[in-house]
Amino acid sequence: MIHSRNRRLRVNESIRSLVRETILTTDDFVMPIFVMEGENMQEAIPSMPGIFRRSIDLTVKECKELFSLGVKAVNLYMKVSEHLKDNTGKEAWNKDGLMQNTIKAIKDAVPGMVVMPDVALDPYSIYGHDGIIENGKILNDATNDALARMSVSHAEAGADLVAPSDMMDGRVLVIREALEESGFTDVGIVSYAAKYASSFYGPFRSALDSAPKDDIEIPKDKKTYQMDFHNTREALNEVFKDVDEGADVIMIKPGLPYLDIVSKVREAIDLPIAVYNVSGEYAMVKAAAQNGWLDNDKTIIENLTCFKRAGADMIFTYFAKEAAILLNK
Repeated sequence: MIHSRNRRLRVNESIRSLVRETILTTDDFVMPIFVMEGENMQEAIPSMPGIFRRSIDLTVKECKELFSLGVKAVNLYMKVSEHLKDNTGKEAWNKDGLMQNTIKAIKDAVPGMVVMPDVALDPYSIYGHDGIIENGKILNDATNDALARMSVSHAEAGADLVAPSDMMDGRVLVIREALEESGFTDVGIVSYAAKYASSFYGPFRSALDSAPKDDIEIPKDKKTYQMDFHNTREALNEVFKDVDEGADVIMIKPGLPYLDIVSKVREAIDLPIAVYNVSGEYAMVKAAAQNGWLDNDKTIIENLTCFKRAGADMIFTYFAKEAAILLNK
């Protein structure tokens, strides 16, 4: 005779919900947003169905709607005009730049929205790299100085946290010290501590035109600074260093193919963990759903729940708005 039957706790939805270990809510989401120049402008991103580049006015409108749905944080990316790009990234800390004006507009219109601007030079670089280039190499320390200036300008505009996604060595400490010296002691750092050189970033790079340029004199990919996807221990090493340097939140990117890394980092540290459900992961679900191969709504919720089950505290996802609507039902 069987005394212990696990199926007793699966008999119906009410029982299943009573013993459910992982609960997904709108409080878990950070919505990445693409911003472009202009007014009353919106452009669809073909490789990311349902996602758009918007001018500041329409971005503010979108943020109001997100907040009303319970999504209380956004992660900002700029589509920078070609004539503003160079090898120094100086447009990134322009006090009247697109990023800075976007941050101000969102905070003025939706004060409760947590604004996390991306900190990296690739949208501002003529080469599409996350750092300053000299003699065919990415300069680590010179790039860190630029990232610190960029972060301070974001804080001046009203950012709640800055999110360096560049993967330069030591940049968290340089940014933390710059923020402290400038009086922004309450501005946090979401450090992309374990960001892998991944094939899943393709749709994102097309959205911002930020892919490395095919120039024989510069690296054709980002493998000299982003992590090798074969490695696990290296990720923990990166995480521990960023914790020591003053990171407030640790990011793992990409998401679904790296849930093992999320789980291992969760076991190793007590800081909040973010995970990025990246553009390629989004595009695959949308493509499969449009072809009738997957149920769009069920797959979204299952995917996002998996991130929390693995140990993430917050999820950067292009599904944030859609998932919020589903959860609110």
